[in-house]
Amino acid sequence: MTRFGYTILYVADAPATVAFWQAAFGMALRFAHEAEYAELETGGTALAFAAEATATANAGAYRANRPDAEPAGMEIGLLTDDVPAAFAKATSAGAVAVKPPTTKPWGQVVAYVRDPNGVLVELCTPMGG
Repeated sequence: MTRFGYTILYVADAPATVAFWQAAFGMALRFAHEAEYAELETGGTALAFAAEATATANAGAYRANRPDAEPAGMEIGLLTDDVPAAFAKATSAGAVAVKPPTTKPWGQVVAYVRDPNGVLVELCTPMGG
């Protein structure tokens, strides 16, 4: 059996990215190893950040996350009961607003920001039950 353990985002500056995510989204540090790798507490899994050199060592060529490029074909989804407050906190901490809080036809409130690396982040209310 396999289970989902974590997501790793490869970034130019892991310590700065961790500091941003802590300030913008209130996540606690779970683990850090020098400037190469760190994990933030997200509940049942971890969100990790690794230096871009690690991506090259692990995978060879890859497309780096950059704020001036289109976001990668994925997003990090963060649940919150108060999307407008989370959106305001994130943008105050330096996130780039993509879409302000909006209520979807099924009742979920969502907003989108990008982190300083250009990673797309969805802030959303939990889906029912």
